[in-house]
Amino acid sequence: MDKFLAPHTPEATAHTQLSDNWFSWDSDHPSVNETLVAGCASYRAFERYLSGADLFLHPRTRTELESILKRYSYDTIHNTIAKSRSTLQPGGYSRVCHLAEKSIRDVLNTADNVTYLLALHNPQTNHEVNGRPTSPRSIKTK
Repeated sequence: MDKFLAPHTPEATAHTQLSDNWFSWDSDHPSVNETLVAGCASYRAFERYLSGADLFLHPRTRTELESILKRYSYDTIHNTIAKSRSTLQPGGYSRVCHLAEKSIRDVLNTADNVTYLLALHNPQTNHEVNGRPTSPRSIKTK
């Protein structure tokens, strides 16, 4: 995770703050802290993608990858808002989504992150499991 969002980034800080203070993070403010929710949503989107736990269709392009990450961030945004005791300011939902999307784009625009993330869960690029080749060409059928 540090390759994409190191511990000192605003997203990692937001994730830590929400995770550590899940029951009281929203009680200090009359409205939802949009930046905090967006940062945490971006962080959790990458965390969820890296785990691959519920990734059924593997992205082939940057656009598909970005779409998956946005969807994951929206899930986090919805869950966070639903559990919050504070309300959003007018236009707050759009701002939170925009901030999370910007964070995702910034990470994808950095170095070779897109190439790495696309290759991570691609069965064509994962050539070994337990030291044995797994590419389609290396599997012999009877």
